[in-house]
Amino acid sequence: MNQIPPLPDLEPADYKSDVTPVWCPGCGHYAVLSAITKALAELHLARENVALISGIGCSSRIPAYTSVYGFHSIHGRALPVAQGLKLARPDLTVLCAGGDGDGFSIGGNHFLHACRRNINLTYIVMDNSVYGMTKGQASPTTEADWTESKLTPEGPGVPPFQPLDIALAAGASHVVRAFSGKVQLLTKYIVEAIEHPGFSFIQVISPCVTYRPEMRALKDRVHDGFAETSANRLEARRRLLDDDGYSLGVLFKSVEPSYTPCHRSGDGVSDLERQFAL
Repeated sequence: MNQIPPLPDLEPADYKSDVTPVWCPGCGHYAVLSAITKALAELHLARENVALISGIGCSSRIPAYTSVYGFHSIHGRALPVAQGLKLARPDLTVLCAGGDGDGFSIGGNHFLHACRRNINLTYIVMDNSVYGMTKGQASPTTEADWTESKLTPEGPGVPPFQPLDIALAAGASHVVRAFSGKVQLLTKYIVEAIEHPGFSFIQVISPCVTYRPEMRALKDRVHDGFAETSANRLEARRRLLDDDGYSLGVLFKSVEPSYTPCHRSGDGVSDLERQFAL
């Protein structure tokens, strides 16, 4: 009789690499990194069974700061890589991380279809409403009247992208908003997201105090607005009508069908070559 191997007894620090983060002092991403490693330790996941995929940007440096498998992909393309990996290796725990520019601008189309496919992975977006790595441009989630960017000195002039609304409309089955300043709560949300059998989206309000120093006041603005989780998509959308953008909690959670590709037995390189033979 085969014995079940014991779960690894690892601490959060064991999931961190020896690479020192280069984020600015006060950046909210430090707390997100802490929450991710705490969640992995709480779930007793073996490091070789976890993969963390990212795109480009300040937040996307995060795979280098962990000791799990990581892949630093190209701008806006983290989700296709993460989905491909999960479909090829469903036994792995796959996390995807990025920022608001990476995820909602150049990666916006991929975000829509990742929600729609509902593949079992966790997408963590560290949203600071600014492009920090490229020196402070307005991002998709920047307020229309934010005038501190030299590229948009009169403000972006368009309403900000609404990540939770879009995730709900596109079909994500687990939709959450968190704040990097509440690490224990964020850890709890990440644990729940990993355990959820579908596409889990976590928008983490993560301040950039270098280019948006006014964000230091966010700790006084966030509040528990989604105290009760809804399993009804229409009801969840209605709750967003009164959302001020700072409500925290699990807005929506439902077990729904997940995209599964049809793999035909015997398909290999030789089979594919025959299909294209002239």
